[in-house]
Formats: sequence, C-alpha cells, structure tokens
Amino acid sequence: MTHPVQRPRSGTIPSMEVATDAIKDSATFIVFGASGDLAKKKTFPALFGLYRKDLLPRGVHIVGYARTKMDTEEYHRRITQYIKRDNDPSFDFKLEEFKNLSSYVSGGYEDSESFRRLNARLEEIEEGYGTSNRIFYLALPPSVFVPVAKHASQECYSRGINRIIVEKPFGKDFQTCRELLNDLKKYWTEEETYRIDHYLGKEMVKNLLVLRFANVAMNAAWDKNSISNVQITFKEPFGTEGRGGYFDEFGIIRDVQQNHLLQVLSILTMERPVSFSSEDIRDEKVKVLRAIPPVKAEDTLLGQYVAFNGKPGYLDDDTVPKDSKCPTFSASVLWINNPRWEGVPFILKAGKALNEAKVEVRIQFKDVTQGIFADISRNELVVRIQPEEAVYLKLNAKSPGYAFRAIPTEMDLTYKRRFTDSAIPEAYEVLILDALKGDHSNFVRDDELDAAWKIFTPILHWIDGERPKPDSYPYGSRGPERLDAFIEQYGYKRTQE
Repeated sequence: MTHPVQRPRSGTIPSMEVATDAIKDSATFIVFGASGDLAKKKTFPALFGLYRKDLLPRGVHIVGYARTKMDTEEYHRRITQYIKRDNDPSFDFKLEEFKNLSSYVSGGYEDSESFRRLNARLEEIEEGYGTSNRIFYLALPPSVFVPVAKHASQECYSRGINRIIVEKPFGKDFQTCRELLNDLKKYWTEEETYRIDHYLGKEMVKNLLVLRFANVAMNAAWDKNSISNVQITFKEPFGTEGRGGYFDEFGIIRDVQQNHLLQVLSILTMERPVSFSSEDIRDEKVKVLRAIPPVKAEDTLLGQYVAFNGKPGYLDDDTVPKDSKCPTFSASVLWINNPRWEGVPFILKAGKALNEAKVEVRIQFKDVTQGIFADISRNELVVRIQPEEAVYLKLNAKSPGYAFRAIPTEMDLTYKRRFTDSAIPEAYEVLILDALKGDHSNFVRDDELDAAWKIFTPILHWIDGERPKPDSYPYGSRGPERLDAFIEQYGYKRTQE
C-alpha cells in the first residue's frame, strides 16, 4: 500500500535584509566589458533569466558598453549566444523582448568624453522614467576597474539610486587590494559598492546558514569536540585551454582558494549572527577570518598538471611561459584560533585538469569510543555545492541478517530527487537580484577582503619569490601523488566501504 507523501512543515526565515532603497520601478543596467566572456557567459544570461521570471523592474533597460565596435545585430547575437534554450513556449517571445530592451554603446575606458556620450545615451533612454536608477556592472579586468569607476561616478551618476557591482579579482595580495579599495572609495561609497563572489549566490552555500542554525541536532556537534577535520574541495576537469596567460598571473590560490573557498569556510565556521541583516552576517564572517593565522609553507601542497592520455600539460599551453612554476593545484591547511575550532584542520583543495567537476564540503567527525566497536568508519557530513546539489550524512548501521556487523550507509538529501518541483536559480541571478534589493548579505565587505588577504598574502609572496617547483600530476588524475599522505597527516581517515 502506498501512502501520500506528507509535505514537511516549513519554517519562516526572515528576509536577509529589508532594504529601504530597493529599486522597484525602473532601472538601467550598464554592463561594462559587454563583449567579454564573463558578460556573455554569466551577466547577460542572468539578466535574461531574471527578466523572463518578471523579477526585473518594469522599466528596465540594459546597455552594453565596450571598446569593440559592433552593430546592434552583432551585439544581440553576442549577448544571447550563451543563453540556454528550453521548451517554454514563451521563450522566443521573451528573448526578442530582451533584445529590444538591450542596446550597445562603444567607447573607451579611460577618457571622460566616452562616458559623456554614454551618459547622453542613458538620459535618452530614461527620458520617460520618473526616476533614473542605475546599476553599473564591471565585467572587466582589474586594470581598468578604477578608471571606469571614476568616470562612471563623475560623468554618469544619476539623480536616483546608483550602485556599482565589481567582479573579482580584488587585487593580488593585501597591499594591492588595499590600494584598489581606497581608489574605488574615492568615487563610490561602501553602501553603493557590491563586490561580487558568485559562490555566495550558490544555493548550497546559502543553505549552510539554515543547516547550521535551524537544526539543534546539527549545531550541537559543530565544534572541535566532535569534528576531526574539514575538507573544502574545488575540482575542475579541464585545464587552462589557451587562457593560461591570464591564469599564470594569478594561480589557483588567488583564483579559487582566497575567495570562493574561504567564503565557504567563513560561513561554515562563523558564530550565529544576531539577525539575518547583511551587517550582522558579515560581522561574524570577519570575526572568524581574523582568527585564522597566515598559511604556512609546510601546510601547503602545490601541483601543476602535465600531459596525459592525449591531453596537453599546463606548460604546453602557448600562452604560458615555458619555465612557469605557477601552481594549478593547491591543498592548503588553515587553522582557526578560537574556542570553537582550535586544533581542527580545515583543508582547502583546488585544482584544474582533475578527474571530475565537483565542489563540496566534507566534515569528518571523530572516532567513536573504542571498546564494543573496532575499526568502524567515521561519520561524515557532505555538502555538495555542485554539480547536483546534495547533503548526505554517512552513518554506521547494522548489516541486515543474522550477523551483528556494522556497515557504513548514507542518509541522502539529493535536491533533484527531493525537490522535484523546485528550480534552483543561477548564482548570478540571485546576486543581481540582491543588488536590486539593496541587500549586501551575499557580497564581500571591505574588511572581509582585508582579513582574507592577510591569511594568504605571506604564502603567495613565498610562492612568487621562491618559485618552489610544484609536484607534477597527470591531466585527469585526482591530483599530486602525495595528496593522500598529505591529507592523512592532518587526521583524515578514508571511509571503509
């Protein structure tokens, strides 16, 4: 006999932030770097996703801006080429509407005259609006952040609400980050600035707050008394693919660990905020980051992928210097010097050209008290951020049958099976919508950046100065051969299957 599935009782979570200056009636999005990969692959598809869900203001217009000269037809082709088609009957109609509210302006990034021409176009578009609210999105390399921010403020600042969204990287170390922040603050206030790290818009990263603080059973075991070690892993199955010149300037630590993975760690380990307001959340994140001392060389394993099975190595990329020691893989161990986490190793692993695409958090609990059990698997809580969002808990249970034997099993919450009627929004859609609402909760505050760079700047300067030779690992492998031994020395025990 089958029984109907009972819907769980849902709890009400207060809005992260009730913004008094939410943009509701009209908005103009100005996307700088409109001809680049980031805008084409992320920004414009996210804006279209919000538009077709009717989540953008009614009076909305999107203006692409870049140096590249192109006509309207070419511009529309570029901004829609990465939008995924689906079977919705209204798709084509909505796409045409989206094109019609999108226009393009070509100009330089460092001269006032170009921005005055842009402003004239914006005023022409906004002529029928009651107010002119503008969001400036910098999908640009950091070398032009400051001139664009300066000219946008001086030549294109409207009488309504003005906001600027800045993409990473925010500098290359503590000093360059400080300089960048100070330069931007000459033209834009902290309240107007939204520093985007798209991992903060991912569903499972946002869900960490609920898992931790809305579940007594979970939160009770969330400290050094129960947890042995934590791994936060980022794996990409492809290499630099001809973009090594850009990557070689930054390396895997700057590209992934110092920002994405450290943001996940801060949410995972922070104390409970007094409210869901943006400042209360970010206050707690900063507190825990400040308790982390700089990463040490002896707590770091570096790797660089080499050719294997027909796939090219990192140094085979024509855009990479042939003597490059740039790490494409890093495992870094962080320690948190506070009463909750003292002595627990947090192992941040990130790499390119590995065996799979995966981002996950793996929390391994301590051994059960010895005596009646011997050589029994540890409990693990795994939060898979991508792909196929999931939360599962590895437990021990009695094997069915006459024998009294414990075996590892899983309590599995895979989202696509449990939430069949729910669509998980793209991270960029979530964050652009937050910027419209005036909600800073999922954006990076300036003192967060300070604290994050202080953790990684010494090890980055050591890598840049000493140029240690990274361990080689084959394209498509799990990483350097020493990886398992490296992790095990921090207490990780592989689950017995």
